[in-house]
Amino acid sequence: MAVNRVTYKIGDEDLILETGKIGKQANGCVYAQYAGTSVIATVCASSEVKEGLDFVPVTVEYNEKYYAAGKIPGGFVKREGRPKDKEILVSRLIDRPMRPLFEPAFGREIQIVPTCVSADGINPPDILAVIASSAAVSISDIPFHGPVAAARVAYIDGQYVINPTFYQQEKAQLEIVVAGTKDGFTMVEGGANEVSEEVMLGALEQAQGFITAMCELQEQLVAKCGKEKLPLAPLNVELANKEQIIADATPLLEKACFQDGKMTRGKAIAAAKEQVAQKYAEQLSDEIQKKLFDSCFDDIQYNLLRKSILDKGLRIDGRKCDEIRPITCEVNVLPRPHGSALFTRGETQSLAVCTLGTTLDAQVYDDIDGERSENFILHYNFPPYSVGEVGRLTTGRREIGHGNLARRSLAAMVPPVTEFPYTVRVVSEIMESNGSSSQASTCGGCLAMLAAGVPMKKMVAGIAMGLITEPEGDNPYGNYKILSDILGEEDHLGDMDFKVAGTKDGITGFQMDIKIAGVTTQIMKEALAQAKAGRLHILSIMEKCIDKPQPISPFAPKILTMKISPDKIGALIGPGGKNIKALCAQYGVTINTEDDGTVQIYGKTGKSAEEARLAVKGICEDPEIGTIYNGTVKRIMDFGAFVEILPGKEGLCHISKLSRQRVEKVSDVLKEGQQIPVKLLEVDKMGRLNLSYVDALEEQKK
Repeated sequence: MAVNRVTYKIGDEDLILETGKIGKQANGCVYAQYAGTSVIATVCASSEVKEGLDFVPVTVEYNEKYYAAGKIPGGFVKREGRPKDKEILVSRLIDRPMRPLFEPAFGREIQIVPTCVSADGINPPDILAVIASSAAVSISDIPFHGPVAAARVAYIDGQYVINPTFYQQEKAQLEIVVAGTKDGFTMVEGGANEVSEEVMLGALEQAQGFITAMCELQEQLVAKCGKEKLPLAPLNVELANKEQIIADATPLLEKACFQDGKMTRGKAIAAAKEQVAQKYAEQLSDEIQKKLFDSCFDDIQYNLLRKSILDKGLRIDGRKCDEIRPITCEVNVLPRPHGSALFTRGETQSLAVCTLGTTLDAQVYDDIDGERSENFILHYNFPPYSVGEVGRLTTGRREIGHGNLARRSLAAMVPPVTEFPYTVRVVSEIMESNGSSSQASTCGGCLAMLAAGVPMKKMVAGIAMGLITEPEGDNPYGNYKILSDILGEEDHLGDMDFKVAGTKDGITGFQMDIKIAGVTTQIMKEALAQAKAGRLHILSIMEKCIDKPQPISPFAPKILTMKISPDKIGALIGPGGKNIKALCAQYGVTINTEDDGTVQIYGKTGKSAEEARLAVKGICEDPEIGTIYNGTVKRIMDFGAFVEILPGKEGLCHISKLSRQRVEKVSDVLKEGQQIPVKLLEVDKMGRLNLSYVDALEEQKK
């Protein structure tokens, strides 16, 4: 097989797509490279065809090899193990724009495996992985309505930057990934620091040009070496009595689909389906006819609900298009955790719990991008009971993806560790679910952090938007309705799922999946405006519950931060850590030092932390001449007393300096352990301290 290559100039480097040298037994394999970052993407389809599938059995398994960055995995096991959260998130990034472009009638399992094999630490591999994966499928013999491509857009100092480096991403006020075809974008996700809706729309427009160029580059590669596509396996059998089944089911579903409440509605629809199925029981004993019947029943619901929204503006639960379900908020619902909140919106409910930890509890990452840590963590759990089902308690791709969206939405408003020296972990337990549990997690997480005493810059709320469209003539968007706060059913039957989170002043997080060929700028502008109105409404309700941080829980660790001179760090730590270990053991605290002289002391009580702080101060600070200290008498001698003015630093208060009157015996006026005010008079050449008793009344007169 000949090697085929296409290139596209970006800045000073070429983006290269190459096939024919590597992975020749796969249905399709593409090697993609930009600068020092490379990805190999393969796609394979099973040989077995399954008829009658109503979904596409495609899996994406993005993975990163440590050797790509010249590293060996840390820990005892030196082989790459289970996928990291980052790899799962990139897999979702590839899966979501590509999945709708496969044909269910193909009937075969499809597996896409993009592997990062070289990483320069400058250019992220995820965008390259999307392009390589699409190219591998496009040149393969697997039917695919692509290609697709992706672009990352950053907004830095008023300028848009396409595919920024890791360094540029750190400085960005907005950072989003946009994926789509030449006809328009189909997926958007990212985070921001309170950017306006106009800035976001501008970023989408900037991304489309690069996406189009990457799709055209893939088409060039297909023209050189694309394989003939395998045939589809369409089901040649049709549903018998289809027209009569539709006539029988429609009036029943017109009532069932608009019942109040998810569970009530589900039971009514199931009863209607059972009633119709009994009439055609003999026909439905055939497995294929049963599948076609189920599909037809879903289509009837789909058309009924869309028609109601488009023609009457009436939604499943009777709401108007821009109406938001009833919301209730409550904080401090759990007695012992540091902060907790219960956020309920309709039939979606999040129990959010916030825990404060030390910097030693920070999430540490060790991957091909390098080692780093994060002091804000958010975990999302979606147990089966939240939808009234029985199942396994697992953490899957959905949990990781939804948790990442909520985390990004809140992260910009969490104070830096320099201002709030705690590691903050939020866990969202979904108690009920019927639409937008990720945005309920955003709202609940914000409330829980305020209840825990986290001084958030501003409050954050999130909302999920939907879109229903109907073509009119040549215009595919002739008739459309934008929906606020969508239900699970509306997500399923709609053309867009658009989640937006932010403060009163701007957007902080967003995720969008579009099921149709692109969306006009005008629709996006209206959707963002309607989302903002909904967000402000939700924020107004949240603020009535709690609008400022509560005092930190007495059950939270006490953290004191102080600065010492960097050249004193050695004295604090001591040989082999002897000094710092002794302090930790003596006061029951944990002491952490940074290279710049920042010292953090973590204690279970404020008293132990404060005592440890004074001890550190005594070791690291030099006594100042003329300063008055509240000293402790350590030893009484015939000629005076030794007084400790700072932990570990003692000085002599001579008998002549104890009083204005003559003192015969020191023990007549002092006792060991007694605290007395003393002034540091001098430090002699030997470093010895000379102290004098201070008469507080006389000192006050002076």
